[in-house]
Amino acid sequence: MSQFILEHVTPILKETGMRAGEAHKLRWADVDFENCTVRVTPEKGSNPRIFKISRKLLNMLVDLKATSRVQDKSRIFAKDLRTIRKVFEKQRANIARKLKNPRLLRIHFHTFRHWKATMLYHQTKDILYVMRFLGHRNIQNTLIYIQLEEAIFKKENDEFICKTAKTVEEAKTLIEAGFEYVCEFDGVKLFRKRK
Repeated sequence: MSQFILEHVTPILKETGMRAGEAHKLRWADVDFENCTVRVTPEKGSNPRIFKISRKLLNMLVDLKATSRVQDKSRIFAKDLRTIRKVFEKQRANIARKLKNPRLLRIHFHTFRHWKATMLYHQTKDILYVMRFLGHRNIQNTLIYIQLEEAIFKKENDEFICKTAKTVEEAKTLIEAGFEYVCEFDGVKLFRKRK
């Protein structure tokens, strides 16, 4: 069970930033294997979302589905969330003890959500995008990530390399090179990447 959590639960939380309860409620019907997406049934009155997931995470889910011994075949995770959380905490304590690093004890399932949101804000500097990504209804809940990002990356240079694309092929090449789309101006798409 402990290896299962490290291999299956935590990658979903890290990549999508969803709440542990949202991940626990996932059903196979929520996974679109063809389009590499996961649909989230929201908690806490937040907005529903669809996440694009990596091929690596999708392959992990494919393997999980093939080897799953869950009684309810519609569910991805069978154990109740409390059990999953306790196993994670025990595993975290073992790792912290082996590495002699008590700070690891401060990592919780929700830490993955904070990490994802902070990194997303760092990449985009778009608090509204992060708000929609997290499913928040109130911007005040999202603003904490600006402070976290500033505290973590305060020394980082905010300079960008800018490129333009006129064709889909040029845009594809830039995205593959790590550039992010910014906007379109006079029929030219603008992209940027941190220096």
